Amino acid sequence: MPLIFNAPAVLGVLGSGTLYVRAARRRGWPPGRTVAFLAGLATIVVITCSPLAVYDTTFFWVRAVQTVTLLMITPLLLALGAPIRLLLDTFPRATWLRRHGRGPLARALTFPPVVTIVLVAPVLVLYLTPLYDLTLRSPLVDGLARLTLVLAGFTYFWTRLGLDPTPREDPHLVSVWIAFAEVVFDGALGLVLWLGPLLAPAHYAAAHPGWGPDPRTDQIIGAGVLWIGGDVAGLPFVVALFVRWARDDERRAKQVDAQLDAAPAADALWWESDPALAERFRRR
Repeated sequence: MPLIFNAPAVLGVLGSGTLYVRAARRRGWPPGRTVAFLAGLATIVVITCSPLAVYDTTFFWVRAVQTVTLLMITPLLLALGAPIRLLLDTFPRATWLRRHGRGPLARALTFPPVVTIVLVAPVLVLYLTPLYDLTLRSPLVDGLARLTLVLAGFTYFWTRLGLDPTPREDPHLVSVWIAFAEVVFDGALGLVLWLGPLLAPAHYAAAHPGWGPDPRTDQIIGAGVLWIGGDVAGLPFVVALFVRWARDDERRAKQVDAQLDAAPAADALWWESDPALAERFRRR
């Protein structure tokens, strides 16, 4: 089975993983979060070093799988690891992040419509502009485009999951609407690629190995991957969102119950604080 070694990706994964594991051990971090973060890093290795990387300039559908993974799966797993909270807990000198993390600029950049644009714009620009053809010819541009996908997806899941500190506290229903908007954009892009002209036809005609789907079928398969695969990849997030929603409602209900239970005790303390008044009511 052919493999490829992508040095920048491997070094970045090893560096990030090492820093995270060291900080997690120092903090006593929940193992589940560590596993999620490392799994997210592992998907980057799979995307850049497995047979997917060998054929990512040969078949359109392979590159579509990479796009869905880097935008939806990798960032979700990284966000489940709560790396920002871990950073704040283990590096007290992160003063810049503490100072500006909830400032006006951060709140504006994480405004729900802005987050929606951040999520969908990179994919639309990638596939509906000459940028796609350029990523096939330039490894540097390709690497920057992939990094942009991961950062865009992480921004989305970071602000929606709420495991890390965020500049805004939006209702869970807002996250549901953003997820719905992402589904709509996935469908629109899939239809455009399915029915529209071929992307980078000269490149794929020259790179075709003589086996596998023809360029038109290849692009139709890739359009389905971006459309259906993107929606399927987002299902775990929707499930996690509703689970968190239910837990938050349960926690609020317990807080209300605790406040109601504490009210009679508070009244008793007020009663006993005035002996004369208490004695007067006892005589009555």
